Amino acid sequence: MGLIFALAAWGAQAQSAASPLALDVEGKIGKTTDASHHTYHFTEAQLLALPAHSITTSTTWTPRSTFTGPLLADILKTVGAYGTQVEFQTFDDYTYTVPVSDCDRYGVVVAYSMNGQRLKISNFGPLFLIYPRDAYPDELTGASGDSKFVWQIKALIVK
Repeated sequence: MGLIFALAAWGAQAQSAASPLALDVEGKIGKTTDASHHTYHFTEAQLLALPAHSITTSTTWTPRSTFTGPLLADILKTVGAYGTQVEFQTFDDYTYTVPVSDCDRYGVVVAYSMNGQRLKISNFGPLFLIYPRDAYPDELTGASGDSKFVWQIKALIVK
């Protein structure tokens, strides 16, 4: 019985721990790190090396907070993306597609931290797609706006 409790406690601790910061991008891309799978794999070091940008905004799930990470546009530029849409895939098997034009319109950030704290899988991490909701309340509030805020991101497919 003690082993069961120990395993349950370890599992809960692992879920709240920071997930490895990594991202796979595939689809309509011109550069790869794994040619056999036509994938660009970003390591934590590579993601952290991209210029960091911040958006301070509220979401339906968080109070007004400062989210920091690379611009989606910088990720797409790094991989030589040439598609018009990006499908986000998450650790909980959710997918959502946004137009690449949102990069220019909103300056979308793929955040790895909130208020200076790294995002954990139990707290929207390791990566959370953030739009400046407070700056565009008419466009980014409600069900259609909320759906753009994708968390627990693990991969992108450029279409």
